Amino acid sequence: MNYRRARTWEIAFSQLNNGSAMIFYVLVGLMSYLQNAGYGIAVAVAGVILTLTRVLDGVIDPLLALVIEKVRFRFGKLRLFMLTGWAIRSVAVVMLFVWGSDKGLGAGFFVGMYVVYVIGSSMNDIAGQMTAPILTNDPRQRPTVQVWATVYAYFFPALFSIVSTVLILPRHGNEFTVEMLSETAVVFVACSFVFQVLACLGVARIDKPENFTHIDVSKEKAEVTVRDMWNLVADNGPFKRYLISGASDKLAQVVKSQAVIGTLMWGILLGNMQLGTTLGMMAILPGIVFAIFGARYTGKHGSKGATVTWTWICLGLAVLLAAFCLSVDLQSVLGSVPLTVVFFLVYLLLNGSAMVVTVASGAMRADIVDYELDRSGKFLPATVTAAYNLVDQIISSLGSTLALGAVALIGFTAVMPQPTDSPTTSILFMTLALFFGLPILGWICTLVAMRGYKLDRHEMIEVQKRVAGRKAELEPVQPEAALT
Repeated sequence: MNYRRARTWEIAFSQLNNGSAMIFYVLVGLMSYLQNAGYGIAVAVAGVILTLTRVLDGVIDPLLALVIEKVRFRFGKLRLFMLTGWAIRSVAVVMLFVWGSDKGLGAGFFVGMYVVYVIGSSMNDIAGQMTAPILTNDPRQRPTVQVWATVYAYFFPALFSIVSTVLILPRHGNEFTVEMLSETAVVFVACSFVFQVLACLGVARIDKPENFTHIDVSKEKAEVTVRDMWNLVADNGPFKRYLISGASDKLAQVVKSQAVIGTLMWGILLGNMQLGTTLGMMAILPGIVFAIFGARYTGKHGSKGATVTWTWICLGLAVLLAAFCLSVDLQSVLGSVPLTVVFFLVYLLLNGSAMVVTVASGAMRADIVDYELDRSGKFLPATVTAAYNLVDQIISSLGSTLALGAVALIGFTAVMPQPTDSPTTSILFMTLALFFGLPILGWICTLVAMRGYKLDRHEMIEVQKRVAGRKAELEPVQPEAALT
């Protein structure tokens, strides 16, 4: 079978849309400072606003997906929605950080412009994530798309966090002032535009109407409706299993990444608050290596095979590391070379193995888009992306609540844990339950969900053959062929 393949530079450039989005992700991390310094919003209220808008983001995604699926232009649609989304989110950022900050406009203006930002962000992200199933349907090349997206997801936040804290912050007396935030926003928006243009160049060749057509003759000219979206969620079994797998893993990831959990693990139990950040930076290069290996493994064994195998590896390493933390005095780990080496090695291997699962998950989403095309005759990349994002946003909004609730159970009801607090048995067990136990539970859910997931490598080859055959039937007969 002849697969649709993309050039390497097209894949690398197209995924720069994810890099551009990561720049805004770093900027949104400064929103709490902006709310307080620029708009006089209390810290507690700021957290509520950001949580509610995250849920709103998930609700908006399906509505935007329906619009993106419906429209048809003679030049395609990816570049239009990527650039329009970028423009909307950029204008909102400039209004928030530059024009409206410190002007006495208050919380109402902030919330209104942040909602505009969420709309632009959703539009850009959905269009950007649609590129994977359209660029290539080659099972060996498809995981490569996720590798580039993952590399940018690691590299861009690290790079622009350095730009913000090392280059810009010292120019303003090491304080997050209105002027510092304004300068950061201008620099970030300008840089994101460059990467956005490169992303549009990467998808230019494949951004054509024929790459978004349906294959069911009776529905060829029909618009995508809410019923199609509902049928995807209700009748597409592999998609539901994919959602269960993604939701369980995401919840564990979000809880584990909460600053308060980091304080418990690195600051109180291990006695070095900077260790978590150091390990995060150290894990970038091995993570990229694992991502590249994961793409090759997924291309050879399929997204299901890679997910199941490496989820088992993650599960084993997490159990091993949790047992290690229970069997030694964590306060003494950093004072012993052998214990430090064991901890660091297993932790980096765990992060790398999780990276392979991430790569396989990206390829799996593209597989589901093609399966839905084969199953229903409808090509719904935006809908699949939006449905996943809805679950992702809801889970993300619950992560901080779950983490803070768990911390309250061990006595931190009036004050937050500090790195200088003394380790206790309750802190040890709760931290390990959240840091390792919740991910273990998530990986178990993934393995259970994958038991009935039928889109293995062999089945996806058959799906591509059926789709190609049905598309060939829809192609108009050439006059010469008809004459013959």
